[in-house]
Amino acid sequence: MSHNEKSSVAPSRQGRKAISGYFSPQMSLAMHMCARKNDMSLQALMAEAFNDVLRKYGESPVGD
Repeated sequence: MSHNEKSSVAPSRQGRKAISGYFSPQMSLAMHMCARKNDMSLQALMAEAFNDVLRKYGESPVGD
């Protein structure tokens, strides 16, 4: 990349991978409301949920 070119990836996303899925509108609303109620971002709430699933199945949590 030359000095004048900008990266197309935001610095906060560098070294990270997206994980996505399709859920019902009710699940989407419930997750957003839970995150907001607990003063968390949706991403932080999802990371917590994923770590809980890893623990449930005997895997080590990995943080965010």
